[in-house]
Amino acid sequence: QVQLVESGGGLVQDGGSLRLSCAASGRTFSSVAMAWFRQAPGKEREFVAAIRWSGSSSYYADSVKGRFTISRDNAKNTVYLQMNSLKPDDTAVYYCARSRVRVAFPAVSPAAYDYWGQGTQVTVSS
Repeated sequence: QVQLVESGGGLVQDGGSLRLSCAASGRTFSSVAMAWFRQAPGKEREFVAAIRWSGSSSYYADSVKGRFTISRDNAKNTVYLQMNSLKPDDTAVYYCARSRVRVAFPAVSPAAYDYWGQGTQVTVSS
């Protein structure tokens, strides 16, 4: 069984920064892509960023490109999301997710991911 546990969320002012972490258990972490999604109240879950199993390449939603950076440390079974220049529109619950095996990279649909964390709240005040 795979478990994903996010941490690092909180309240930050407009223009501030946060770093999210996602600790994973399970032997397949280092062999599959990982991603971050977010969901604001009343909205659908949306793709934020994804990273290949090797960490060699990443992919971002246009709304966060240039501000967010996804990374991973396979030795620690952890994936990160560094968020800079945060805006009130970034307010949401952020989830990490593990890609299904043999899914083409990058995958932006939530259906391409089979394990999810419980989420961590990020609130950006104006």
